Amino acid sequence: MLQYPAKIIIAFGETINGNKKIIDWFLKNSYPELAALSHAIQGSDNAVEWLLKNKFPHLAALDAAIDNNKKAYEWLNNNNYNFLIVFADACNAKPEAIAWLNSNDLQIFVLIARRIKALRDSHTFNYHKLHF
Repeated sequence: MLQYPAKIIIAFGETINGNKKIIDWFLKNSYPELAALSHAIQGSDNAVEWLLKNKFPHLAALDAAIDNNKKAYEWLNNNNYNFLIVFADACNAKPEAIAWLNSNDLQIFVLIARRIKALRDSHTFNYHKLHF
């Protein structure tokens, strides 16, 4: 996630609440993986499958890690996606992850994590949708 320009990260945060215009813009402007990740976070199995088929397994694993899937955490760790582990932890309101993001001037990810947590807390999801 850190490889994206700041304006793209900010726009991604807006998609968590369902901003269709930005999702469509992502699809038309070389960021389909972010559109898929947003849909995956909102509970779409098809989006997770798309991420896996299109060489974005780390984003599919992030979605699963946000759901506290231990195998996804292991996969992220084994493949050196340390930032995604911290971000998944922040999405689950773990204080040490939020503190790390804040201390590294990555407050935008704290805001996005809060949006994801609020979304997840307000919906029922199939937490067994993907096995790593």
